[in-house]
Amino acid sequence: MSLDDELSDLLVISLEQAVAAPYCGLLLASAGARVIKIERPEGDFARFYDSGVNGDSAIFAWLNRGKESISLNLKNNDDKNLLKKMLNKADVFISNLSPGSLEKLGLDYSKVNANNQRLIFCEINGYGNTENAKSKKAYDFLIQAESGLCSVTGTESNPSKVGISITDLSTGLTAYSAILRGIIQRNKTNRGISISISMFDVMADWMNMPLLAHRYMGGAPKRNGMKHTFIAPYGTFKCKNNDEILISIQNNREFEIFCKNILKQESLHKNPKFKNNPERYKNRVELDEIITKCFLKYSKDEIQKKLDREGIANALLNDIADLSNHQFLKNENAIINNESISIAALPIKTGNKFQIKVPSINENGKKLRSEFN
Repeated sequence: MSLDDELSDLLVISLEQAVAAPYCGLLLASAGARVIKIERPEGDFARFYDSGVNGDSAIFAWLNRGKESISLNLKNNDDKNLLKKMLNKADVFISNLSPGSLEKLGLDYSKVNANNQRLIFCEINGYGNTENAKSKKAYDFLIQAESGLCSVTGTESNPSKVGISITDLSTGLTAYSAILRGIIQRNKTNRGISISISMFDVMADWMNMPLLAHRYMGGAPKRNGMKHTFIAPYGTFKCKNNDEILISIQNNREFEIFCKNILKQESLHKNPKFKNNPERYKNRVELDEIITKCFLKYSKDEIQKKLDREGIANALLNDIADLSNHQFLKNENAIINNESISIAALPIKTGNKFQIKVPSINENGKKLRSEFN
């Protein structure tokens, strides 16, 4: 048995832009929900993030396949009333407009709920619902910095943001899980619910490891690049031809195997300087030198085969070209402007026939206006 169209009876209206809400909508669509994407007349600005597919955005295609699109000018009363009619029939409403926008449009929860008490209303914002929070504009990169993520990411001398939109994606995933909980609760109560999700709150939760270290363990971890703050050996090590491989050894049993079968040093694990992880970490510079001296004799492929054979955790330091050709990568297609593109597959496979087509701006507008008027 597999997951298969389990949300097929749900209508989702998503007043969405950029990444967080569209990613949530994508996950709902992949589970069988009918997702109608509401765009401004000129389209979601994410349509213009790149022009990689004959002028169309490959990133937009990833986030928006399987949806319907209608353009609405919500300053126009007819269009705003059409959206209200759609919401009266909807199961789920998602929005990630700027703070206060829904209230100005008369689309806040109290007004929408009055006509559809079964609606699951999910609003994504930057920092929360206090007055100060509402006035602060938020993007992924800014939340990364504000939440402290950049302070623990990068090298010792230079902080860095994470190289993907980690805040947007984690928030979209959180919204998806909250909506599913709302659906389960509605099955018990026959009533919808208002859900408010702050990107900052999501990132703060994900930052609990360094936050708890700051509060209870003597201080937040320092930036260490590819090294760990308390585990050794851990990090990248040079091989032949200046290539690199990563290893992570987290218990004494593995370290003994590593010493005997990889380093060929039978008694190294008994050395007081390396007998347990705290001592190995304290003496990590000397330990790293011993490991590098061994690894430099082999190519990265040779040392990886040895490590895999002995069950030692390792990875290659791949670039995106390597990922594109990786033996474990699963791909699926999206169709944008009649062209098929290959993208990394969603991690949860379903038995449904999830539509892979990406809608053009207002592609379904005429049909939807007729359906909901």
